[in-house]
Amino acid sequence: MTDAPNYGFDTLQIHAGAHPDPATGARQTPIYQTTAYVFRDADHAAKLFNLQEVGYIYSRLTNPTVAVLQERIATLEGGVGAVCCSSGHAAQIMALFPLMQPGNNVVVSTRLYGGSITQFSQTIKRFGWSAKFVDFEDQAAVEAAVDEDTRAIFCESVANPGGYVTDLPGIAAIADKVGLPLIVDNTSATPYLCNPIAHGATLVVHSMTKYLTGNGSVTGGVVVDSGKFDWGASGKFPSLSEPEPAYHGLKFQETFGPLAFTFHGIAIGLRDLGMTLNPQAAHYTLMGIETLSLRMERHCENALKIAGWLESNEHVERVTYAGLDSSPYKARAEQICPKGTGGLFTVALKGGYDACVKFVDSLALFSHVANLGDARSLVIHPASTTHRQLTEEQQIAAGAGPNIVRISIGIETADDLIADLEQALNASA
Repeated sequence: MTDAPNYGFDTLQIHAGAHPDPATGARQTPIYQTTAYVFRDADHAAKLFNLQEVGYIYSRLTNPTVAVLQERIATLEGGVGAVCCSSGHAAQIMALFPLMQPGNNVVVSTRLYGGSITQFSQTIKRFGWSAKFVDFEDQAAVEAAVDEDTRAIFCESVANPGGYVTDLPGIAAIADKVGLPLIVDNTSATPYLCNPIAHGATLVVHSMTKYLTGNGSVTGGVVVDSGKFDWGASGKFPSLSEPEPAYHGLKFQETFGPLAFTFHGIAIGLRDLGMTLNPQAAHYTLMGIETLSLRMERHCENALKIAGWLESNEHVERVTYAGLDSSPYKARAEQICPKGTGGLFTVALKGGYDACVKFVDSLALFSHVANLGDARSLVIHPASTTHRQLTEEQQIAAGAGPNIVRISIGIETADDLIADLEQALNASA
């Protein structure tokens, strides 16, 4: 299916990677709920373990249900391969793991999800890595932040929570100039609205928990490999370009070519980090992706209507939705996300922190949860929850200040959502 470029997105989101089950003829991809797989003989087993043959060994590494999901997402993103794992946060570590050594750093955008800011500013220090936070609107500062120890540049296509749209071609040009991979979190936009690889990204990560699954039932993550980066050009990525002791000196780039990163993610990353996606979660995500384009169209339609209504409300100071004419990122959004900018944005309330808390507590249709991208509409006050661990300065830089509410618009009837927002805004004032 990946060799059928003439198929449209709506067809690929249903069929890519999948075939009727050869044993039973089952049309839906089965849940292969198994730990291990029987080898044909000792020679077959040895070849699998030595990466001389592709197949299934143990479900920490590979699983037929997960394999279909990997191929489908890689196809939709325009990549050569993908590695699924247990969460979006796991995907970010998996993306960095083959690139980084102790003492290395990554240049990251200040406009990230609060949990990602914590992961980059605190957690990765335990690996001996560090992060340099830069406002990606200042591209000169992004380039200046790169030094001899930098191994990647990281941003979100459409930032959570503020809906900020990154100038992906501009940042990709910097990454190309300095010879580093650009990693783009495409969770908020999804491959239906944005294709980071087409704009120059090397790797794309997702929290599949969000829009890809779309129903709030599982957690999962994925790293998509563009297959376009030369890992051996600079000597900075020895894990991919130099002999691997665990596989008798095999060189991933030399052996697997464009799929070097993908095979390393499975053979080393999943083998040793163990951030495995379970097959039932993969099954739920496959079913969710089948309706991705339909859901994203409704998310965008509802979000634009509701954001416009909120912008005119007397209790609202501003709305950050990039699809609005008032957004400074509208022109960029039309270039980066031509089909719409998704269902996520923030609202600044004139009443500040206290008004935000009362507003959230007064909503009825909106669910107050630490998630986004569901079919149902969701709300949260980041400063007191997802971004609580940050300083107020960091919160504001991330677009999650004390007076900000994050709203994830679902696919319900827009007028019903507006009515609920109106009564809650009146209550908060």
